[in-house]
Formats: sequence, C-alpha cells, structure tokens
Amino acid sequence: MKRNVLLLLSMTLVTGALFAQNPFVRDQFTADPTARVFEGKVYVYPSHDIPSPVERLREWFCMADYHVFSSENLTDWTDHGVIVSQDNIPWVNPEGYSLWAPDCIERDGKYYFYFPAPAKDTLVGRGMMTGVAISDRPYGPFIPQAEPIKGTSGIDPCTLIDKDGQAYIYWAGFGGLLGAKLKDNMLELASEPVVIQELPAVDKGLKEGPFVFERNGIYYFTFPWVKNNTTELLAYAMGDNPLGPFEMKGEIMDESPTGCWTNHHSIIEYNGQWYLFYHHNDLSPGFDKNRSIRVDSLFFNPDGTIRKVIPTLRGVGITDARKEIQLDRYSRLSDTGASIEFLDTANTFKGWKTILNTAGAYVQYNKVDFGNDKPKAVKVNALSPTGARLLVRTGGAKGTVIAEIKVPKGAQWKETGVSLKNAPAGVHDLFVSLEGKGSVEIDWIKF
Repeated sequence: MKRNVLLLLSMTLVTGALFAQNPFVRDQFTADPTARVFEGKVYVYPSHDIPSPVERLREWFCMADYHVFSSENLTDWTDHGVIVSQDNIPWVNPEGYSLWAPDCIERDGKYYFYFPAPAKDTLVGRGMMTGVAISDRPYGPFIPQAEPIKGTSGIDPCTLIDKDGQAYIYWAGFGGLLGAKLKDNMLELASEPVVIQELPAVDKGLKEGPFVFERNGIYYFTFPWVKNNTTELLAYAMGDNPLGPFEMKGEIMDESPTGCWTNHHSIIEYNGQWYLFYHHNDLSPGFDKNRSIRVDSLFFNPDGTIRKVIPTLRGVGITDARKEIQLDRYSRLSDTGASIEFLDTANTFKGWKTILNTAGAYVQYNKVDFGNDKPKAVKVNALSPTGARLLVRTGGAKGTVIAEIKVPKGAQWKETGVSLKNAPAGVHDLFVSLEGKGSVEIDWIKF
C-alpha cells in the first residue's frame, strides 16, 4: 500500500509556496540541493528536513523521503512530490530517518538517483551506504535497487560523467572525501576508492558534501568545510583529472550569516549563466537542523578561479509584475527605518513582511517584468497603525514615480489599489518608499 501511494505522489505535480526569491521553497524544509539540467529544465534534488517522530532525533537531522523540484526560468518552481521514501527501499532501516544529501545523473535515457541511508543491521556493510533508484524520467517514479553500492560506506554521494563517457562517484567517508570510477551500469564501482589527498588534512576541520564539475577542461572539487571551528563555508580545489591531483584555490561562500551550522551545495550552468545552489536556515532561525534551499548567480575569473558568492534574499530570475511580489526578499533595504520580520512566528511558512517606519525608508526589489502590455493599476497588501503614504518608483530612488498609495489607518491587513501613472513596460527595478510620518507593514505588491 505504501509503495502505491509513493508512486502516485511521484507522478503528481504539487503546488505550493515556490518562488523566484530565496529561499525558493517555502512550504516545507529542504536542504542539500543538487541541481541538474535535464530536458532543458533545472531539476533540484534536495534532502527533506522534517520534525522528528522519534525521540533520538529531536535535536538532530531527520529525513524520511525525497522530493524533486523543477523550473524553466528559475522563477516558477514545480514540486513533483515524493520520489523516494525510506519505507520503499529494501535495504534501508525503515526507522533510520537519515536520507541525507542526494544526487541524480542521466545516462542513456535513464536517470540514476543516488542517496545515502542507514542500512538494516542484517546487511553486510551496515551503516550509511549509497543507494540507487532508477527512472525513465527526471521526476520519477524512481525504483530503488535491492542493494546499495558495495564499497561506498559514507554520505553525500556526487556523480560525474566525464567527456570520454567514464562515470565517477564521490562521497564523504572515513578518512576524508573519496572518489572512484563507476561501471557502465552505474550501479557498481569500477575501481578502488581513493582519498582526495590534496585537500586540507582531516584534522583541519570537517569536510563533507563533495560536488565535482568540469568547465573548460578544468575539474572543480568543491565541498563544505568547517575551517574555523564555527559553521561550514564552501571551498574548492582545481585539477586536470576527475580524481586529482587537485590544488586548493579558495572559498566560494563564507560561513552562514544566519547561524546555520551546515551548508551543502551544487553548481550548474543554465542558459549561459552559472548558479550556486545551497541552503541556510531562513525558515527556522532557532533550529538549524530545519533548512531551506537557495540559489544565487556564480561567476568565474579569467583564470578559471571562482569569485566568492555573497548570499542574497532576492535570489535569481525575473519576477512577473502581475504576481505577488514579496518585497521582503529585497535587493536593497534602507539603513534606517526599514526591517524584515516574519508574518507569523508560529508559522514561518507564511513568509515575511517589510516594515517601514521612518520618513524616506525604502525597499528595492530588482528585475520585475511588466511585460509589453502596460499594467493599469497597482495593489498592495499592507497594514498601518498610523496611516501611511507610499511612493512606488521604477529605476531606483531617483527613478520615475508610477504610483502613490495611501494606506488607510487600521490594525488589520488591507488590500489598497490605485491607478498607475507613467505605466512601465519591460523589466525594471522596483523602489517603494515611505513618504512623511507614520509606519507601514507590507506583505506584497502586484500590478
């Protein structure tokens, strides 16, 4: 019965709080995002943090299944539902709740989903092992294999198919980060595992979550690293062979500004732009074992090294002006008189609100597409205990004023709409400021 439910879910498109901004999944906790480009779309395979149903994991990571998300524009995301569950993997401990960071790769029309999980005590090689589930489609249904890959004791599998067709698998195990060749069937090792030696020594901080990719003949070995005995940063090395030697080069992202102990990532190119997928604990600031996945643009220097990525709330993609624009996922916020808070601290999945309480305080949200058919009106969902006047501009603080919205005094959220003047077309940055005295809380704005 459970298997039938799983297959039904894996073929059902699930609508939810999926956005262009960070985090881009807001109706569940997600972590460890592996992004891949399949069939002209970006597919993201994260792990799925849940509240623990068992006492031993109350204060630790707890994961029982995997979802997959897809997008053609990195703005509108589809949740394809559950693709693999611990209840339906023959060799997995059904009480393990440790389906950690996964990966997926395509070969000869088949999609191979790799995942770490705790094996049943009766299985040789017990502990965390690497399993495989196979599908004809990137969104499933995925069928788990009867046994894990022998010789892969550890966590966080990552795969690479080189230009010559040779497949590789990498993971975090005893002694450090490891790699090996895969057989053509993608289910067995074709070589003995080797420890990637050129990385910082084991006693120089925990390293896990390897992600390996190739660009212009250079192989990038990237990984989370507890370098400073605090939280994980993202680091990388470069080499000319999939198994090294690699030379340490630097850091991709600093330690978490939100206090999240872990980070885990992937890097892809899509439509000519490179992106870094990663996670923070945006929706659970008080418990960093419930995480949320993000994406930001990534750039290379002329010599192939990676420029450090600064996390943003705005994320990537272009936002449709006719949908609810969450200004709290801002590009810029004034230094004084502006702040962001949860709409409901008891249910963080409801998202955030923007608070402006000083004359001139502002929020800027970049890359809004007004389309070719100019909108005629704008609406804001706001609350103001004093009454407030908002000016809406395109193009920044000195840009064109397109609307003046008078938010009535009241203690309840209220939608207020006005006609537009100088209605814009095309893609513009949006700038909303508080004029004069008062204070206002803004949930969303749309045209």
